[in-house]
Amino acid sequence: MEYSTGSRWDTAYEWKAVALLSLGFGLVGIDRFMIMPLFPVMMTDLHLDYQDLGHITGALAVAWGISAMFMGNLSDRVGHRRVIIPAIIVFSLLAGLSGLATGVGSLILIRAVMGFAEGAYTPASIIATLDASKPTRHGRNIGIQQMALPLFGLGIAPILVTQLLKVLPWHWIFAVVSIPGLLVAYLMLKVLRNTQPTVAVLHDAATHTWTDVFGYRNIPLNIVGMLCWLTCLVVLSALFPSYLIDYLHLSMQQMGYVLSAIGFGGTLGTLLMPALSDKLGRKPVMICSVIGAAVFLFLLMHTGANPTLLFIYLTLTLLFIFSMITLTVGPLSAESVPVKLMSTASGLVVGIGEVFGGGFAPALAGYIAKHFGIQYIMHLGLAALAVGFVVALSLKETAPSRTRVQSGAVASSVAANAES
Repeated sequence: MEYSTGSRWDTAYEWKAVALLSLGFGLVGIDRFMIMPLFPVMMTDLHLDYQDLGHITGALAVAWGISAMFMGNLSDRVGHRRVIIPAIIVFSLLAGLSGLATGVGSLILIRAVMGFAEGAYTPASIIATLDASKPTRHGRNIGIQQMALPLFGLGIAPILVTQLLKVLPWHWIFAVVSIPGLLVAYLMLKVLRNTQPTVAVLHDAATHTWTDVFGYRNIPLNIVGMLCWLTCLVVLSALFPSYLIDYLHLSMQQMGYVLSAIGFGGTLGTLLMPALSDKLGRKPVMICSVIGAAVFLFLLMHTGANPTLLFIYLTLTLLFIFSMITLTVGPLSAESVPVKLMSTASGLVVGIGEVFGGGFAPALAGYIAKHFGIQYIMHLGLAALAVGFVVALSLKETAPSRTRVQSGAVASSVAANAES
């Protein structure tokens, strides 16, 4: 029998909420990344070029980050249900409207507003997942929810849309993928409860201003860490395809095979490592993940034109990178602050990381590739991980299982000293 603050824990609601919130985040991944495999077809019809693709994807990322920073605080004030459901309706409808774009200007505008809705959904859905979860299952459940983005967006979406292209024009594919989002929004309306401080035993529930989050040590550290993890992710997703083709001279088919490791590694990392952190603690898993990412990134940059080894090393590198991203935006942020600041904390970490990590990192990596050679882009990732290692060492443990053990040890020590 499971209890929370003296009453039976609602396990049935926990699983329904986590499942729906995971589906919602998976749809965020599809809507965000499905344009990539469609772009070659869209280029011809809309007369676009590669620079236009950069502007389109950049507009969504910046809007996502800005929205996450502010909408997380709104979710704390009005409840996550009132943010999540409108957000999923808006980004689903705008994903469908992408098919009506007539040029780069309209496409940038549509994708930017869509990014704003997806940025609103992200921190609110993270906290809704934690709110529905028993504290001892925080890591596992947030891993399940975060796993949906790489699985759906980077794994299923490319296969889905390229198969649909055989039977539908690209305009209609955008419309088709918007339908599941509206269905999930309806189910959330029926199932999802509004914010309840179910984990209040771990946090104070007093009134706070949003700037208070910076007074909790883990939040500034998480912001710096997020910049580090996203720098690695951007380098390996944006410029690595050119590295494989131009430097290692792989074929297009071999390049596609190697890059699929991003989806597989991301899925495994978000599913396995946060669940492990429920038992071992957030901090030890973060430290191991930084070391693991650095080791396999080093092996990756010293591997020649061997698609199998490249696939293995890239999978393992991304496993650890997504492990760190998931723990940083989820438990390590939410468990570090009071209940009424949880979405604010997660939103600031996601938002600042997305704007700066998703904006400055690719520009810096592009500069390095242009002036020193594309083979040196992964040195930027290693430098980011070196900074991230210091961040991980400086974190304060937040896992309920570990903090209770530490509290118990302190209490025992105090009692022993009193007796003596």
